[in-house]
Amino acid sequence: MKFFVEPAILYWVLFFRIPAGAPQGEILEFSWAAEMARILMYNIPSLALVWYLLLKVKTLQEMGITLPKKKDFIAAGLAFAALTLIGVTISLVSAQFGEAPALRQVLGPHTVPAWIILVISCVSSAYLEESFFRFYLLSRRREMGLGPHRAVLVSTLLFSMCHFYEGPWGFLNAALSGFVLAFCYLRSRSLHGVAIAHALYNILAYVLG
Repeated sequence: MKFFVEPAILYWVLFFRIPAGAPQGEILEFSWAAEMARILMYNIPSLALVWYLLLKVKTLQEMGITLPKKKDFIAAGLAFAALTLIGVTISLVSAQFGEAPALRQVLGPHTVPAWIILVISCVSSAYLEESFFRFYLLSRRREMGLGPHRAVLVSTLLFSMCHFYEGPWGFLNAALSGFVLAFCYLRSRSLHGVAIAHALYNILAYVLG
């Protein structure tokens, strides 16, 4: 039981959010200042905390973490294709059941510097989420007494719960995407692969939005 305490606290502090009562359908302009604040005040400190706890147990070499290699980009390409397919399919299917209530939408940037900040935000967010939901949880599954299937289920469920605010279709998208990312990580053992795929998918959402 003690091995569940640390991940439970991390999840509660870093990822558990009660959705704010934002007006439905509100469209917001992209704010480079707000995004930069989120990177500096949340993404980077949260990522540092996760890796501080990981490095207390093993070194980067023991965990198999190196600079990105060719296999990482192959894994990223396959995972990104799968995430895009899931997202497009859910969008098409959900449209057949009537349009869901619109959530608050943030428009994409209009300048090159703002796009650079957005890319940094997407990459740092992706590495944070993949470091915890895939690398941290799945690499420590034996300590928590979980087999690979149960570990994937726990990882996917916790990841999906972070997307409750997106409604049932958003939750389903997160569940299927989380399963794919967990499967890709277990097959490739590539943190860079799933993180790059996750970041590209988030950037694509802004481009298409």
